[in-house]
Amino acid sequence: MPVLQIILILALLIFVHELGHFLAARLQGIYANRFSIGFGPVIWKYQGSQTEYALRALPLGGFVGFPDDDPDSDIDPNDPNLLRNRPVMDRAIVISAGVIANLLFAYFVLTTQVFTVGFPQLGFAPGVILQEIIKDSVAQTAGLKQGDIVLRVNGLELPGNQTVVGILKTQIEDSPEKSIALNIQRGTENLDINLTPANADGKGKIGIMLAPNARIEFQHPSNPIAGLVLAGKELNRNVSQTVEGFGKLITNFSATSKQVAGPVEIVRQGAKIAQQDWKYLFGFTTLISVNLAVMNILPLPALDGGQLLFIILEAIRGKPMPKRIEESFMQTGLVLLLSLGVILIIRDTANWIQQ
Repeated sequence: MPVLQIILILALLIFVHELGHFLAARLQGIYANRFSIGFGPVIWKYQGSQTEYALRALPLGGFVGFPDDDPDSDIDPNDPNLLRNRPVMDRAIVISAGVIANLLFAYFVLTTQVFTVGFPQLGFAPGVILQEIIKDSVAQTAGLKQGDIVLRVNGLELPGNQTVVGILKTQIEDSPEKSIALNIQRGTENLDINLTPANADGKGKIGIMLAPNARIEFQHPSNPIAGLVLAGKELNRNVSQTVEGFGKLITNFSATSKQVAGPVEIVRQGAKIAQQDWKYLFGFTTLISVNLAVMNILPLPALDGGQLLFIILEAIRGKPMPKRIEESFMQTGLVLLLSLGVILIIRDTANWIQQ
């Protein structure tokens, strides 16, 4: 079920993207003769007055077709309502509408989350959680266990905030070969444990990994305006981080390329999120929608940004780029994009099977 949920979410985001292109064309009176969600064999279709609507076997994709590209179309090649015959601005609106639709949908998802289940925030409680105890370390020898919560160190109460880990870490590092007293909460028990940090280059070390005593709590905004602002800030954060991630992929490809995920890995990670708590699917949906928008606006072949690039060049030159250059650019990009997709699917599928 979680896998099916994620596939449906991805199909919905693709539908939103293609619907943006479709509505931008139809609302301007531009012909659009195909609206398809998915690739491969058609499993359902409906022929409308102007457009064929179809669902295809592979839901992770989609397209809007224009009669400009249809050799069997009986529309006059000089018809002003063909996309290629429209002014630069009209075509730019159609091409960029998919990206805009994904960003608007991401904001809609965030506002829905804010006003229904609430927005995830870290809620802090006093103390520091021992996330991991290193084998044969001072901490293990003293009897500390994973999941223990340190409430006090040498009588100093540890507060519930983001700085608390640093406080405990400083106390330990400043006490090499000096006994320190820890007050521990273990379930319903409250224990006092004394230990002596080892001396590691002049700093105390006991062999633990620390984390604030915090958990995610879903909180509602104080008023509708605050909720809309919060959703806007979160959308801006998502967009900024996504743009930064794509920037790192360009400037430092070797270090970041392994983090690139294909559709299989996206489904796998999404399914894990859905199993934890369905509320986290709001954030997942937002993130994927923003990624879809940012990726498509990149000036690369076979993407919306690549087509928009040629429209911009046309506006600068005052005439279209030579058709053979545009076709070569797009065809090369399509081959590369499909090849990358196949490689990612094979790699991510193999990793999933191994895990």
